[in-house]
Amino acid sequence: MDIESLVRTYRQEVYKYIDEKLPKWHSHPDIQAFYEMLRDYPSRPSKGLRATLCILTCEAFGGERSLCLTTAAALEIFQSWVLIHDDIEDDSELRRGQLVLHRKYGVPMAINAGDALHVKMWEILLENRVRLGEGKTLRVLEEFCKMVNETTEGQHLELSWVDKKRWDLTAEDYFFMCGKKTSWYTTITPLRLGAIIADANNHRLERMIPLGYKLGLAFQIRDDVLNLTAEERYGKEFAGDIYESKRTLILIEALRRCSVEEREKAKKILDKPRSLKKAEEAEWILDLIKKTGSIEYANGVAEGLAEEAIKLFEEVFKDVKNTEVKAAIRSLIDLMVSRRW
Repeated sequence: MDIESLVRTYRQEVYKYIDEKLPKWHSHPDIQAFYEMLRDYPSRPSKGLRATLCILTCEAFGGERSLCLTTAAALEIFQSWVLIHDDIEDDSELRRGQLVLHRKYGVPMAINAGDALHVKMWEILLENRVRLGEGKTLRVLEEFCKMVNETTEGQHLELSWVDKKRWDLTAEDYFFMCGKKTSWYTTITPLRLGAIIADANNHRLERMIPLGYKLGLAFQIRDDVLNLTAEERYGKEFAGDIYESKRTLILIEALRRCSVEEREKAKKILDKPRSLKKAEEAEWILDLIKKTGSIEYANGVAEGLAEEAIKLFEEVFKDVKNTEVKAAIRSLIDLMVSRRW
């Protein structure tokens, strides 16, 4: 089975589990409508990469897939509620090819739905007590706490840069922010959770942090590139990062490479609220990015980070006896940093 087929298979299994755990029916029509909102993002087509990475890591170290299913499902629920809030904070328009939740139902209801899914995440995790026992369940909960703390710190950094109109940023600033916002919940935590459930030792768990850090950065940079190259399966708003004034590595580098006059014009456009940005202004920023070669630069950085991540992967997984699963994780890494969706 090729890696994309494997990811689809694992995703289907995880989302079938989620479907069983989310409420479906209520006699009161308004609460029934609320339940439908909770099921909205989880029902949309998604990659399922985090859940797959978690399950494969568990299997690589001798754990059973069934023991990891609850935790993998909670990871996907985490992504759903945090994306609902993220879309509101960024004033986004599209998520997975459809209108974001707050544009369908309004901001107050979307916030409430995100809050409810947040609680569902913890509720699902508590079910681990039956299969994993109290001690291991507590370790999993601690990992989720660490992930949420890191992710929200990274999100605060990104939001504060926009709020304070910060443009004195470097690649190192971007890496620090993305290491928190993206790497922890996309790669570090899924790796560590799978390993914890499979009883991997602490040394191996510690080595997963730099591995996941570099892999998560490569993943995010690839996502930033896709946002500006608008491929059919991407599912998000084309050039949404420009409208939202996201401080991506691409934009930071473009502003470093352009002329003083171009930089000042770009800052005036980017400092406007999304609602006041004109399509031709966003197009001008995109042309500037292309002119400076910043997309090619970012692709090169992502490739370098991916190569470093692969070296760390070989170290962390060097004594894994299940070569088939190890090969699948290696293919998943390639997919994460070279995907077209």
